[in-house]
Amino acid sequence: MNDSDFRKQAEELVAKMTVEEAASQLLYNAPAIERLDIPEYNWWNEALHGIARAGIATVFPQAVGMAASFDDDFLYEEARVIAHEARAKYNMFKGQKDRDIYKGITIWSPNINIFRDPRWGRGHETYGEDPFLASKMGNAFIRGLQQRDEKGYMKTAACAKHFAAHSGPEAIRHGFNVDPTPKDLEETYLPAFESAVEDAQVEAVMGAYNSVNGEPCNANSYLLETKLRGEWKFEGHVVSDCWAVRDFHECFHYTKTPAGSAAAAIKAGCDLNCGCTYEYILDALQEGLIEEQDIRRAAVRIFTTRFKLGMFDKDCSYDAIDFSASNTKENKDLALEAARRSAVLLKNDGLLPLDKAKIKNIAVIGPNAYSIKALCGNYNGNSDEWVTNLEGIRRAAGDDIRIYYSAGSDILKDKEDDLAREGKYYSEARACAEISDVVVLCVGLDRDLEGEEGDAGNSDASGDKNDLFLPPTQRRLVKEVLSVGRPTVIVINSGSSLDLSEYEKDASAIIQAWYSGQRGGDALADILFGRVSPSGRLPVTFYYDGTVPEFEDYHMAGRTYKFIEGKPWYPFGFGLTYTTFGYSDMSLHKSNDGVTVTVNVENTGKFDAAEITEVYIKYNGDAFEKPHHVLAGFTRAFLKQGEKKQVSIELESKQFESVLKDGSRKLLDGEYTVYAGSTQPDERSFELTGIRPLEAKISVNNAVIEI
Repeated sequence: MNDSDFRKQAEELVAKMTVEEAASQLLYNAPAIERLDIPEYNWWNEALHGIARAGIATVFPQAVGMAASFDDDFLYEEARVIAHEARAKYNMFKGQKDRDIYKGITIWSPNINIFRDPRWGRGHETYGEDPFLASKMGNAFIRGLQQRDEKGYMKTAACAKHFAAHSGPEAIRHGFNVDPTPKDLEETYLPAFESAVEDAQVEAVMGAYNSVNGEPCNANSYLLETKLRGEWKFEGHVVSDCWAVRDFHECFHYTKTPAGSAAAAIKAGCDLNCGCTYEYILDALQEGLIEEQDIRRAAVRIFTTRFKLGMFDKDCSYDAIDFSASNTKENKDLALEAARRSAVLLKNDGLLPLDKAKIKNIAVIGPNAYSIKALCGNYNGNSDEWVTNLEGIRRAAGDDIRIYYSAGSDILKDKEDDLAREGKYYSEARACAEISDVVVLCVGLDRDLEGEEGDAGNSDASGDKNDLFLPPTQRRLVKEVLSVGRPTVIVINSGSSLDLSEYEKDASAIIQAWYSGQRGGDALADILFGRVSPSGRLPVTFYYDGTVPEFEDYHMAGRTYKFIEGKPWYPFGFGLTYTTFGYSDMSLHKSNDGVTVTVNVENTGKFDAAEITEVYIKYNGDAFEKPHHVLAGFTRAFLKQGEKKQVSIELESKQFESVLKDGSRKLLDGEYTVYAGSTQPDERSFELTGIRPLEAKISVNNAVIEI
């Protein structure tokens, strides 16, 4: 069956409903309609990096960590596992007549918003700061969730969120208006959504809490009608963020009553309400604010999704997936590999990988050393096998290396005990460091400090960060431990960029480990002891504190690698390995719809490792608010010592386009530079590596690419 068949089935079923029955189905917790054999269904399920909040499941690294892998093919496989576990749980819960929240197969993921400001608490749910990277990773995740069987049924339905221009501040999100310039909207905030619809055929889109240009996103005519359903031809359903429609009258004062809010949302094309405001849909109908066809149109859209999922077929192939398919050894091993690929090595003076033959004692210190929360991220599931950083190092060290452990400090506040009152709380940490050959210092944040408004524990910032520094108690701990003078590896578990530049010269190595999932400790140990070489790259810029524009300013000037002024602490796309790679013989070839980049990559070092080749485009002419350069492609290749491979990356002609002041796109005449290498072509990357990417030129004349 194809999608038009599913829609026809939905139309026929909705036609049999009374208007009251159809209206009842537009709430996320849709009741049964027994006379039509329609079971109740709760649409709300989360699976950002594994099935969340529904018992035991495989927990992968947080989304921003997977973005650091720069590996959309691997993320696709991860999403396939998530979809399989979702079906296994859905079948189990359905068999027990448990249809509560988080038990369904409509997955409200991925979050493809742009991580425009490092202070945003929910940024770690995203795939980073670059629209192209977010598109590639988001589309891979969507395709993995929405795999089809022979009958055309989807295993699960994905949802791209939050549409659109949504990235904090969390504290004011329910009444905050975003006024992006036409250029910023088209260049930064919309591309990942457009690609999710047109390239990945995402089944659902979730509207954001904020308003854009004065209209709440869940009733925004430009976003929902002009762009989504108009230009992009979206045929799926739109769901509101939770209780966002209620914000219309309570926070935005866009409408005066719940019925008015429900009417505004459904008329604009918001089909499903996560919240309670659509309880007033029939009031809106009686008041003449909407017509019956508005209700039935929305019902057809959401029932089309249910038919696509095989919910009304007693012989759907996915019904055979049983509970044993969840949380298998193979899935856990995939979580381990995901954590390995996500870690980013920021600094290494030669200490890493550690030589076990030369080490007798290791001090593992810090509040994130023995913390499960440092592995979780938010919107997380629960694992039956959490491997903390400390436990992973212990496992890998074996019996010949003594491990000393001290938390050293609380993650946020000094503990109220005698040692703290005497100012000597760090004494144990110092003692561990003094008697050890190497220190692994595990600091950073956790889901209690950065996350969603209402969920995170830092109530003063509602989940956002006030600055880019470690909390004061951890800053004191780091200084105390480094003052001992032992070779020290700083491991940062966080979902966003932090500024630890004040400790950089005294640290031997720095690893950004993100929220690394259930096997994060094993992955860290594998990297520390050289079982694998780190290969991750930063999906966000690591700024120096105080160099980012105002949080509430959505203009992209001064933000991300494209528009940053000055040099960052660590740049987007940066990451070290344990070997060296050489690039040669770069060439460009004209293809049907753009340019093919080919380049030879050689492992010139002494360690088998994966290399991520990044390709950037720079327009050398004049353009309005021109980016420095733009990520246009990437690929991952594993090379043994001395091995050479040729890699090819396809660039579409539209990737050479510039976005003009009015938001229109144009392939401008003039010269372009294409770069290929291990990093972006910025000065900070050159300072850190001493290597510049290869480059080649093309020209455009009368909108025709010439090589």
